Amino acid sequence: MWTRRMALGLAALAAVAGCSSKFRRYDGPEVTRIVVQKAERRMYLLHGGEVLKAYRIGLGGNPVGHKQFEGDGRTPEGDYVIDRRNPDSRYHLSLGISYPNEADIAAARALGRDPGGDIFIHGSARASRGRAADWTAGCIAVTDREMEDIYAMVRLGTPITITP
Repeated sequence: MWTRRMALGLAALAAVAGCSSKFRRYDGPEVTRIVVQKAERRMYLLHGGEVLKAYRIGLGGNPVGHKQFEGDGRTPEGDYVIDRRNPDSRYHLSLGISYPNEADIAAARALGRDPGGDIFIHGSARASRGRAADWTAGCIAVTDREMEDIYAMVRLGTPITITP
């Protein structure tokens, strides 16, 4: 009898532990594009023309205008792709955006500046507590729970369009 109770208890603990993982599974339609509308502070995961998920987002601390150089606090605008995944991000989980592209590099160099990089979609973790809605250094922020879903749904190579 005691052995059965112990086995049931261990099974329950294992089930709860499995639920606490930040790595989720997604078996739905493929995310074929991400659209970010900066002015509306919204991000959409699309399959063709169908919106699969929509999120409220936080942006760079200086959200108006296209990112011009490292340290300007702006989120880029334009067409990019998801080019890397970081399961050990300081901001819970993150997906890298292919900024800067050749045009971004040329524009920054024309200003005598470095274009910067390391632009991600990421969770908020503890870093954003007590901060304004637009608190990143140019990234796109969602809640940690939302980032878990996004991380499961979005694959490398997924196009992302960021509009003003």
